[in-house]
Amino acid sequence: MTPTDIARVQTYLRRILGSERITLVPPARKGMSVEVMVQDEVIGTVHRDDEEGEVSYAVHITVLEEDLPPAPAAAAPKRK
Repeated sequence: MTPTDIARVQTYLRRILGSERITLVPPARKGMSVEVMVQDEVIGTVHRDDEEGEVSYAVHITVLEEDLPPAPAAAAPKRK
């Protein structure tokens, strides 16, 4: 993705998700993915697809189990 692509997608994501904390980080080396960050945490990647002249951007968000809050305790079955 070009710097212009990155800036445009970042602006779009910030607008539709309602958060200025979203930042797209260019890859350190050519061929690597653009990272999506919220503050200092990487939450996913963005990929550009150019198929037959139609350009789209795919956002892949990864949620690690270790980052989730504890699961609620299972509800006890109701007695009749």
